[in-house]
Amino acid sequence: MGAPGPRLVIGDVDPAVLAGLLVAAAAAGWVDAVVGGGGLLLLPALLIAAPSLGVPVATMLGTNKAAAIAGTSTAALTYARRTSVDWRVAGPAAGCAVLASGVGAAWAGAVPQDAYRPVVLGVLVAVAVFVTLRPALGAAPDPRRRTRARVVAAVAVAGGVIACYDGLVGPGTGTFLVLTFTTLVGADFVHGSAMAKLVNAGTNLGALAVFASGGHVLWWLGGLCAVCNVAGAVLGARTALRRGSGFVRVVLLVVVLALIGKLGYDQWAG
Repeated sequence: MGAPGPRLVIGDVDPAVLAGLLVAAAAAGWVDAVVGGGGLLLLPALLIAAPSLGVPVATMLGTNKAAAIAGTSTAALTYARRTSVDWRVAGPAAGCAVLASGVGAAWAGAVPQDAYRPVVLGVLVAVAVFVTLRPALGAAPDPRRRTRARVVAAVAVAGGVIACYDGLVGPGTGTFLVLTFTTLVGADFVHGSAMAKLVNAGTNLGALAVFASGGHVLWWLGGLCAVCNVAGAVLGARTALRRGSGFVRVVLLVVVLALIGKLGYDQWAG
């Protein structure tokens, strides 16, 4: 991951830049709680600010995790209190996610963005087409899909592959998790989002531990962003629970299309 950058204090940051980061953190918390993909908002904002602050990319990745774990944990608690959670799927997946995301975080910086961007872009396009052509997906639970083999597959994909990706890069993780639980074990979008938040909290914990051990976290900035992220997460979780699966599906498509646009632009510009 490289060596930490110079010590940065709050007085070194332009107030306008700081305000923009806090707004992005609140918006990211809302999007993440509803359907995932909040990293599309906060992480790019942190990375854009990094050069002007003289902070390495790894430190901004770690700071993003410090903020994100607060929001995802809050959203997970909100869902758990207000709806049922399939712990037999979400529990093992969250446990595996802590380890897998730590591995991904340890690789952060070693894998160039050009290596993963086309793959993620292709997956997102496929996701957008799939969700558009399957309007019934996630509208209601489908218990018939919850077989032992599918549960094992969901734990492996969510707690292994996606968790490692979250530690390595991050944006789109929550969206991938929601789709994993809806397609593999037949959860509706609301309950899929609830399970996704539990696993996402695990991925953030594992990655944060690795980044923190290397000194790659600006704790004061992460703390400020965390407060805003939590506020957005509480509002987002309550909105999703109140509006239901149809609303979550619409937000899912919007987030996926936004991710496609962002990654497509990065690929073209790069």
